[in-house]
Amino acid sequence: MKPAVLEIMRMNRVCRMVLVTSVGSFILVIFYFQIMRRNPFGMDICCRKGSRSPLQELYNPTQLSNTAILHQIRRDQVTDTCRANSVSSRKRRVLTPNDLKHLVVDEDHEMIYCYVPKVACTNWKRVMMVLTGRGKYSDPMEIPANEAHVSSNLKTLNQYSIPEINHRLKNYMKFLFVREPFERLVSAYRNKFTQKYNTSFHKRYGTKIVRRQRKNATQEALRKGDDVKFEEFVAYLIDPHTQREEPFNEHWQTVYSLCHPCHIHYDLIGKYETLEEDSNYILQLAGVGNYLKFPTYAKSTRTTDEMTTEFFQNISSEHQTQLYEVYKLDFLMFNYSVPSYLKLE
Repeated sequence: MKPAVLEIMRMNRVCRMVLVTSVGSFILVIFYFQIMRRNPFGMDICCRKGSRSPLQELYNPTQLSNTAILHQIRRDQVTDTCRANSVSSRKRRVLTPNDLKHLVVDEDHEMIYCYVPKVACTNWKRVMMVLTGRGKYSDPMEIPANEAHVSSNLKTLNQYSIPEINHRLKNYMKFLFVREPFERLVSAYRNKFTQKYNTSFHKRYGTKIVRRQRKNATQEALRKGDDVKFEEFVAYLIDPHTQREEPFNEHWQTVYSLCHPCHIHYDLIGKYETLEEDSNYILQLAGVGNYLKFPTYAKSTRTTDEMTTEFFQNISSEHQTQLYEVYKLDFLMFNYSVPSYLKLE
């Protein structure tokens, strides 16, 4: 059964009506929401030069789709989690410009994308370059990965004045993509600490981790920092000194700290598990779905759930519990179950 179907069936709160339809050999349970009533912007979302804006396409659809219902469920899950965890999730009530540096703005299509490293953000940045390039780019995959990460190639929300920021947050369609938190964490570790070319991470973080977490470390390990073990990485993340010293690097920072979903209302929450479907739905809402598709390609090196399970085999139950507490809001907010391989105390 498709992940999106399973998700709808899991999240069965606040439904008004249950419709049962046959999809192939499966029975799809659709929870019908009054999405029109839930539109936080009312019924008068402004159209762009005579066309329907992405927000209008989403909240006032010409035809209600299963995908629209699914994203309403995801929005409700975030809202409920923020409300239930208001003490920990709303500590900072005023966002600063630094909080908005991950929000990429597309003026032409009235969209804002909050990028989360290790959740297909390279390809989404490529797509945003096509959308904002005004013809300079046509094929996302022709854009080199390193060029997609050049900050000057995309405009972020922190570059606007406060009135301009407020206008865009109110009137533009805002979206982000999330991933199972520990799978994302293992992906970040594998990319930043096991690849020999990532010398900048080895120097900045690897040497620090080895110095703090490894007894009797060799001088070479202290100098290079290129052989950090996953157990040492986890110990570094849960160390109170680490969290007092500086914010986490964006590659392992929590999504709620990068994108502030308890302060910013995201209209769409895409998932890595349904990446292609969710991405193309967003492009469809933007009115470009006929000529622009989200790039997909098989990568044998992708971090999987099975791989993540193996990495956690050598982590003590105490450290697993402490690490889960660090990422707990991401698990709850985006409806990821506690992994079966965890041995929580």
